[in-house]
Amino acid sequence: MPQSMQLGDSKAAEIKAVSIGKTFGAFHALKNLSLDIGRGEFLTLLGPSGSGKTTFLMILAGFTAPTTGRLMMDGKDITDVPAEDRSYGMVFQGYALFPHLTVEQNIAFPLKVRGRFSAEIKRRVGEMVERVGLVGHERKLPAKLSGGQQQRVALARALVFEPAVLLLDEPFSALDKNLREMMQEEVKRLHQETGTTFVFVTHDQSEALALSSRVAIFNHGELLQVGRPQDVYERPDNRFVAEFLGEVNLLPLDAVKLDGDRAAGQFEDRTIILNKTTRLDGTSAVAAVRPEHMVITTQPATVDSNAITCRVEGATYFGASTKYHLRTSKGTSLAVSMPTAAIAPIAPQTDVWVSWPMNQGFLLPSGS
Repeated sequence: MPQSMQLGDSKAAEIKAVSIGKTFGAFHALKNLSLDIGRGEFLTLLGPSGSGKTTFLMILAGFTAPTTGRLMMDGKDITDVPAEDRSYGMVFQGYALFPHLTVEQNIAFPLKVRGRFSAEIKRRVGEMVERVGLVGHERKLPAKLSGGQQQRVALARALVFEPAVLLLDEPFSALDKNLREMMQEEVKRLHQETGTTFVFVTHDQSEALALSSRVAIFNHGELLQVGRPQDVYERPDNRFVAEFLGEVNLLPLDAVKLDGDRAAGQFEDRTIILNKTTRLDGTSAVAAVRPEHMVITTQPATVDSNAITCRVEGATYFGASTKYHLRTSKGTSLAVSMPTAAIAPIAPQTDVWVSWPMNQGFLLPSGS
């Protein structure tokens, strides 16, 4: 049996990257990266441009060889297995459809290359056309399709031969906001229906949090944190992860004391109590709190909440929510996001209290 058939059966694969490094001359694109990708999970590789996420995806695909380290799939070493023999499905940023082939011909192409029988090709293409909502468009050329329809063809072509792994390289970057959100739901549904292992690359934080079972966050060639979306967002390991995943208020703390899974420190003239999520070196740190976890009130908060006094400097209206821009008495800027209907508009220069539950803040090293 050809090696491609051995590696590319219809069962979702489990992948293990062991100490993967990649250099281009003196540039280290990846640095000693180790990562387990679970069978059937939806893992998103997230990070800014140049962080190493796409380099790692190309190594997974077999298009790029690692400089150091090994890549395992289901216990087999596939580091040196060529891309065509890994038989992974792949969806590219620019769709990469054959312009001279119709929708059904594009989708059928991977099956024909693999020598499948005509009856099976017809059945599988029909199933995929229906699954991605392209019934009635089978005989159209890509040029006659919208961007969203072309992306559906690319997804169908990548999934039609039931790959063990589907790799997606920023597939929605060319789509407008509404279409992008629609395709996100489509991909999430396809993952649930097929059970295939999905590895998805994006630099869009909200996309990563919405789609993934786990998120792997990259920066400067290093893997900084891997975890469930709610864990990396609410309990980041370091300051880069906290700030990259969304807006966060950082309150410098002095005289920090640790007590079990809690920490306490002084911010201006108030004692702040919050969760401890990292080891500290010294007694200085920052309290990190997401804007949506804070509440504006005209009275001091209850005893089980942190509270500080601020002055409102302005507000930005977003429809369902309003973001208030505030400043503490000693000059620290804060942002608080609240449902618009939950609070009457607050005029600039109004003095208010800002509070948040103790379990909603997290502690980070001051220098991270």
